Amino acid sequence: MAEAIEDSGALEERVERWESLTAIPLTVATLAFLAGYAWPILDPDLDRGLVNLCETVVWVTWVMVFIDLAARVGLARHRWQFIRQHPLDVAVVVLPILRPLRLLRLVTLLTVLNRYAGSSMRGRVGMYLVASVTLIVFVAAVSILDVERGGDGPIQSFGDALWWAMTTITTVGYGDMYPVTTTGRFIAAGLMFAGIAVLGVVTASFASWLIERVAESDEQAEAATRRDIASLHHEIRELRQELGRSNSADD
Repeated sequence: MAEAIEDSGALEERVERWESLTAIPLTVATLAFLAGYAWPILDPDLDRGLVNLCETVVWVTWVMVFIDLAARVGLARHRWQFIRQHPLDVAVVVLPILRPLRLLRLVTLLTVLNRYAGSSMRGRVGMYLVASVTLIVFVAAVSILDVERGGDGPIQSFGDALWWAMTTITTVGYGDMYPVTTTGRFIAAGLMFAGIAVLGVVTASFASWLIERVAESDEQAEAATRRDIASLHHEIRELRQELGRSNSADD
């Protein structure tokens, strides 16, 4: 039993060491993937050699993510349980073979951010919120431009796509920009759900902060009340002692 616990601890240590070693390379690889994916879309007149370079970068990052997942599965004590507990990591490797799903690889960046996040829940939520909203808006804009440009819809430039992504994720939806392709509508649906989730996280974080402030205020009020009561007790004891001395003098 002791040996099993020791082996489990050693495996956990090896997984943590691996994640620590790969955090920075995976972050760089994911950002390189984002650049390689977005550059040809943002610049449709890009030289063919650079387009091929971007495509190579996209596939190299996929290989790196695959190696990372394979290593973590190999180091895990219960491999099938690890796979069941990390469905997004598996999806990042399996699904992005299809072009519309390649952007799932950006989930890796959020996983890496989790390794750097602070121990406090609010700090972690704040980091996730800022990073995820920035990524989601940019990625949604790039992906919608990729499928809508050249069609009959109003989204024909990155400015249009960025405006659409911002109004959609904030649940404003002016209606001046909208997707007309089937793939674009699926992207829009995903962005709508992301907007609702972000709004929920912001609301929950604000509510948590408000409750904490109220609790601190209550604690301070209780502490002040306890100090006042202690002071009154002290004054009463002094008065009793003074009365006792006064009665003794009268006797």
